[in-house]
Amino acid sequence: MEDENERAARAKKGSPFLNTAQAAFYIGLSQRTLEKMRIKGAGPKFRKHGRFVRYHIDELDEWSKGQSQASRSDKERAETGNADSGDRS
Repeated sequence: MEDENERAARAKKGSPFLNTAQAAFYIGLSQRTLEKMRIKGAGPKFRKHGRFVRYHIDELDEWSKGQSQASRSDKERAETGNADSGDRS
């Protein structure tokens, strides 16, 4: 049986569609976490191809970019309107 990591790497080069195990590996989550997110509607977009769930690599990338978090100091600067925390005026 092939290793899931090898299959995901080959899929990235070939087909843009990944199964749940490959998609989870690609974005760095466990398969179970991705399944739970899918049920709750909180995860990346997916498609049903017959009875099979498939994730498109571009949509995984798009979802991942939307998950970026600002650091606490970035949020504090935004709230105070001080874009330069090193302001020495």
